[in-house]
Amino acid sequence: MNTELILNYLAELSVNNNREWYHEHKKENKAANEQFEQLVQQLIYGIGEFDQSVLHNVPKELTFKLVRDTRFSHDKSPYNPSFRAHISSMGKLPIPVGYYVMIKPNGGTFLGGGLFADMFSNATAMVRDYIAAHPKELDKIINDAQFKKYFTIKGTALKNVPSGYDKEHPQAEYLKFKSWYTEYFMTDEEVADGESFVKKSVEIFKAMKPFNDYLNTALKDFKMPTR
Repeated sequence: MNTELILNYLAELSVNNNREWYHEHKKENKAANEQFEQLVQQLIYGIGEFDQSVLHNVPKELTFKLVRDTRFSHDKSPYNPSFRAHISSMGKLPIPVGYYVMIKPNGGTFLGGGLFADMFSNATAMVRDYIAAHPKELDKIINDAQFKKYFTIKGTALKNVPSGYDKEHPQAEYLKFKSWYTEYFMTDEEVADGESFVKKSVEIFKAMKPFNDYLNTALKDFKMPTR
């Protein structure tokens, strides 16, 4: 597993973000993809030691394409120079929430967890209702020493507590949120040492698990919209 090869390919793509260069370097793309899938496999094994629900996953089915949807973006560069994967009991679907890894050069690499997708209003409502009913559980999770070592909860949020919820609720700040997630950024130097990167990533994902479990309990009746 050569994580330095991954970084080098993505760094080249970021400064040559055009279709001509991309197609001229398919061999390098394939090699970097293979290394990333090996990385994801190692993460699956490591996470599986404390969360067996992910062990059935196949790395290739967890990754996202480099191609960008530029239809509604001012940035028309065709590729997102990063390798990304979401590891959960249901693969790369955003719900149930799981363990997200993005490899991006120049300090853009991060490990994530929680609910990033705030376009599902019913999911937001489910989490808010659960927080309203179980504030002490959330308080225990976010004040745990291991969680605080790596994370604070982030997310898009309203200015005020939404209608129907107690403005004096002990978790009122989190009731304002529309998404609830965590991010932990890592340097290129940390990523370049593949074995060390996997070890640290697994440690961080383990600290994240109680937060993911809390959200997944809230979202247990969520159904993905059908197209």
